[in-house]
Amino acid sequence: MSHYNAWQNKQLSSIIEVMDEDALTADRGAFFGSILGTLNHLLWCDQLWLSRFDTALPGPSGPDTQLCPSGAAWFQARKVCDKAIVDWAQGLDQSNLNAELSWFSGILQCEVTKPGAQCVMHFFNHQTHHRGQVHAMLTAAGQEAPVTDLIFMPEDV
Repeated sequence: MSHYNAWQNKQLSSIIEVMDEDALTADRGAFFGSILGTLNHLLWCDQLWLSRFDTALPGPSGPDTQLCPSGAAWFQARKVCDKAIVDWAQGLDQSNLNAELSWFSGILQCEVTKPGAQCVMHFFNHQTHHRGQVHAMLTAAGQEAPVTDLIFMPEDV
């Protein structure tokens, strides 16, 4: 899943790089407003979850939808985060999945504990969910959205 995530984001990056900033930031009626707002939310949450999985990694700062001010800034931060996700995933073993994960939830304002495997599954499902929203917004904006079928994922990703 970490490699799939990186592949998907790399494909998105090639579109985001060339899109007009106004098109990226236009309110499209999505939960997080714009394409960039949704991509920022996803990157922000990926950084947050990584900091929960590995407390040596820094968490995000600032509002989730405003993490990166431009498509170019998002592209650079996304590459760094995706490498961190792949590195983290390569170190996972069954003991990580069997353990419970605890963190302070800013939304609930309390300590939360969940099974590690459930947290990892949610981490990757959350990415897929929001990339689906971005895919729909890109299509509506007249862009050719990336292919998502696993069969097309290059072996060397």
